[in-house]
Amino acid sequence: MPEQEERPVRFGVMGCASVAERKTLPAMAHRPAARIVAIASRTRAKAEGFTARFGGTAVEGYERLLERDDVEAVYIPLPALLHAEWIERALLAGKHVLAEKPLTLSHGDSARLVALAAERGLVLAENLMFLKHSQHARVAELVADGVIGELRSLTAEFAYPPKTAENDIRYRKEGGGTLWESGIYPVRTAQLHLGAELEVVGAARHDSAEHGVDLSGAALLASADGAATAHLAWGIGYSYRSAYALWGSRGRIVVTWAYTPPADHRPVVWIEGQDRREELTLAADDQFGNAVDAFVSAVRHGTESGLQGEPVLSQADLIERVRARSVRLPAHP
Repeated sequence: MPEQEERPVRFGVMGCASVAERKTLPAMAHRPAARIVAIASRTRAKAEGFTARFGGTAVEGYERLLERDDVEAVYIPLPALLHAEWIERALLAGKHVLAEKPLTLSHGDSARLVALAAERGLVLAENLMFLKHSQHARVAELVADGVIGELRSLTAEFAYPPKTAENDIRYRKEGGGTLWESGIYPVRTAQLHLGAELEVVGAARHDSAEHGVDLSGAALLASADGAATAHLAWGIGYSYRSAYALWGSRGRIVVTWAYTPPADHRPVVWIEGQDRREELTLAADDQFGNAVDAFVSAVRHGTESGLQGEPVLSQADLIERVRARSVRLPAHP
């Protein structure tokens, strides 16, 4: 008797954000294990524009999306300031939730919602998609194999040019500031390779009086045993950079396009030693599609996606400690 095909997870989409349009929904629409059944916006016209491209029914209003019986999971790409409210409402409506990063803008809110999801037997995941790209697992294998000796230092940087639109979410309090928006990538990279328990040695951030948010920042962290440090930088108003490097007692590993590689890009990892420099070209990988697959597997099989639970809370705690230790500097001219 042929094996019965597994039902796809039926998604409702809450909001028509740019990241949803450009990345997550195209990945979701091409995943057999996922089905977009409804897309909600504050205006029907915007929702209809999205459903014309990605399928599903257009819904006016987020509350009405949560009332639908055919929606079993909700994808939330709303501004970060709205995450806590709508994640909670979705969980109380009995829906699994995949939310764009950051999950919320505080460790306390995230911990409360993680506990609520567990209490109700629902999956709550943060879509920090770079973690699902296979290049990082390969880098971790190289380090574990001793290719660069004992790991001593990590540097990670994620920044991009200024945006032309003054109403861009990155300049608004709803976006949470660049520590939560782009600093989250270097912070999680440090935890990925140095361990979750990191000490904040020092930090600084450039605040904008005009916009009321931090526009860039930097931090120095140390591993729990003090054997390695992490030097992190992030922000808006720079030339584009999305990279990290691991420096050990016998060499370095450099990841050249760490956080936003397209699905068809073959990553290049550099391995440097005292007398050699090797270029390692890896297979292309679709991190957005992988993140959707991980969430679907968590919903259908109860598997740990790596985008939920304790890793998300540890990350939120570290971000709050970086912010608390940050010396405030004026914004770049």
